[in-house]
Amino acid sequence: MTETPVKNGALDGLVVLDLSRILAGPTCTQILGDLGAEVIKIERPGRGDDTRGWGPPFLKDRDGQETAESAYYLSSNRNKASVAIDLSTAEGQDLIRKLAGKADILVENFKVGDLKRRGLDYETLAGQNPALIYCSITGFGQTGPYAHRAGYDFLIQGMGGIMSLTGFPDEEGGTPTKTGVGIADVMCGMYASVSILAALNHRTRTGKGQHIDMSLFDAQVSWLINQGAAHLVSGEVPGRLGNGHPTIVPYETFPAEDGPFILAVGNDSQFERFCAIAGAPELAGDPRFARNADRVRNRKVLVPIIRKLTIHKPAADWIRLLEEAGVPCGPVNDLGAVFSDPHTLARNLRITLPHPLSGSVDLIGSPIKMSDTPVQYKAAPPCLGADTGNILHRHLGLGADQLDALASRGIIQKTSTPDKI
Repeated sequence: MTETPVKNGALDGLVVLDLSRILAGPTCTQILGDLGAEVIKIERPGRGDDTRGWGPPFLKDRDGQETAESAYYLSSNRNKASVAIDLSTAEGQDLIRKLAGKADILVENFKVGDLKRRGLDYETLAGQNPALIYCSITGFGQTGPYAHRAGYDFLIQGMGGIMSLTGFPDEEGGTPTKTGVGIADVMCGMYASVSILAALNHRTRTGKGQHIDMSLFDAQVSWLINQGAAHLVSGEVPGRLGNGHPTIVPYETFPAEDGPFILAVGNDSQFERFCAIAGAPELAGDPRFARNADRVRNRKVLVPIIRKLTIHKPAADWIRLLEEAGVPCGPVNDLGAVFSDPHTLARNLRITLPHPLSGSVDLIGSPIKMSDTPVQYKAAPPCLGADTGNILHRHLGLGADQLDALASRGIIQKTSTPDKI
């Protein structure tokens, strides 16, 4: 489904200079772009964002041939303009300084100290633009013993503890397991966008920008949430429970006749209704299982009993009966089922945008629903350097001759479409 763009977004009029790449930074700036900000994505001439090459799959053009636009890149770069500038050159750095002077927000994810050596650090840029909100995203932050290390999602999931909680226990043949998407990157990008919006509110009151020090590690540790708090309160180190919940039972996948389904019993009355539907009302009266705390303590007894009950009906039958009784349950969908689900479509979570190479491209829609300033889908993720001339002319006043001279020396790249791979 395609949404019609609205005239103004919540962040309309703000300019974001995006010096980030991969996923955490681009997730943050895509959120800002969805909310109406103008996002200027700075990329390396010739290569662009690393994720452009992270495929297959790659987007196919109108002739069915692969382009240089990977699905990974497409996932987090809509509503942006691509400007290809060589930051290793003095002239390229000067262009960035001038753009930063026009920007409200700058997001970067270079290693600690890299931009300072190029005169593009917060202190330097804030000297010319005190209202600038400058968000640095790194693996481990600007301070601390690990500040110099590079950070990658997989590494952070391991070091930040989530892998120790994900996967089946050793006795069931499990091992520590990362999540199926780059959730450490994505959550860091979300925390970054929240921080930027808070800094914007502070700037409205004071006129002053600030530096935001955001790290993948910090974000990962912060969203250990209840499991992290449980460890701090009890001193115990929680282990892996597969699809089980540490403090709610039964709350996991159970086998049906034709495959697994989810049973998510949230309270004692729901458990009683489940037992009645399962033909085992006596379980709800058993003192070992009557209250949730009892069920948690006796999960190794209860869960096998439930598994023997659920195996005798198809998953669809269980879901129908349990939904009618108000017991939370659901299927385990693959992505084909997710993106064809009528609720997904009704909530505009699958969108279609025009694309210069393929004609159109399907993307995941934003979850943000705002009554007066809904998100805008103004443009598909841009081809490398597609907006270099326009942005540098509009924001810096560079003419055609100046742009051609910069391009001839490799300082910038102006392209309408990338080469096919």
